[in-house]
Amino acid sequence: MKILYHHRTASRDGQSTHIDEMIASLRAEGHGVRVSSPQVAGKNQSGGSPGWVGQLKTRMPKQLYELAELAYSVLAYRRLCAAVRQDKPDGIYERYNLYLLAGIWAKKRFGLPLILEVNAPMAQERRQYGGLSWPRLADWAERYVWQHADVILPVTRVLADYMVTQGIDPARIRVIPNGINEDHYKNLPSLAQAKDRLGLGGRLVIGFTGFVREWDRLDRILVWVAHSAAQHNVHLLVIGDGPARAGIEACAARLGVADRLTFTGAVPRDQVPALAVAFDIALQTALVPYASPLCLFEYLALGKAIVAPDQPNHHEILTSGVNALLYDPDDHAGLEKALNALCQDTTLRARMGAAAQQLIACKQLTWRQHAHKVASLFAATGVADEPTAGSAQTLRKNLL
Repeated sequence: MKILYHHRTASRDGQSTHIDEMIASLRAEGHGVRVSSPQVAGKNQSGGSPGWVGQLKTRMPKQLYELAELAYSVLAYRRLCAAVRQDKPDGIYERYNLYLLAGIWAKKRFGLPLILEVNAPMAQERRQYGGLSWPRLADWAERYVWQHADVILPVTRVLADYMVTQGIDPARIRVIPNGINEDHYKNLPSLAQAKDRLGLGGRLVIGFTGFVREWDRLDRILVWVAHSAAQHNVHLLVIGDGPARAGIEACAARLGVADRLTFTGAVPRDQVPALAVAFDIALQTALVPYASPLCLFEYLALGKAIVAPDQPNHHEILTSGVNALLYDPDDHAGLEKALNALCQDTTLRARMGAAAQQLIACKQLTWRQHAHKVASLFAATGVADEPTAGSAQTLRKNLL
């Protein structure tokens, strides 16, 4: 099968990890994949918009930037048309982004099925966190794309339920969360070896992976570290970097626990597992209710005891008391209670870690398995614009 993979993502962060892994997995499944995406020169910055894209977003008035996003659809459409004529793909796989209409235009023009991967309700998210200058236009653009895609792949059931409230037929929705690349978890060092390489031998390591922002509240963890260091010999290991790093390091210095905090800095994704093996307890911090965090699946693959806030999207993967400890985010001491419980009980950590690791196979959480599902959905769609009754029934069967 030939697949035209379309996206507008230029940053090198979790978004690019999802893109790279899906492309590689589709190819590993034997499919031809051509990528149609922005051409961004220069080195991308982990966790944010790269180079001139970030500068443009910062300097251009918000109203004009949003219109420029919409106008980009024309350029993207021309690029897609050229790719379709040259490669004659069987379908289009698109990573959703706000104001990106080109994929739907190409689908309609060439009669190709389009599968839309959705990681967030961007109109809602940008209205809430970044602000929108043209909210009605954003809502229209989002509904237009969602309504005309043949199959929609939200990363959580929470996001799928939101789509249904926006008028999307649930028969066209299939939840596929993030996943892991099994090759990254082969030939890893032992827990003790990983700790020794980082100079953390003998310490109980509390670990966090990701791009660190203020809302991750690692300063709260450091307060707990300051109170628990003597009793549990704990250490906070952060695999990543981010705008909150300086503040967290300053907090550690004020609390007198600078020697119990380690930042690795930005690390290529395939190198993260060999470092994260050093975790005794893995932290999944609070996040938007519809997200599917990459680090959570990495913790599962490593068989780590996980502490996470009790929220619906975590329930889709985790069961509190079985493969994780989920704490009440409204309890001002909930996180600390969970950490104390795991620090005090080696057997509990081992049991939860083993149960967590089993979820990868049980719930089919690898990128290769996700790619296989996508290919099956393409095979079921037939021609996008005029599906036969048989193909529609087959599609519904595959989605249910």
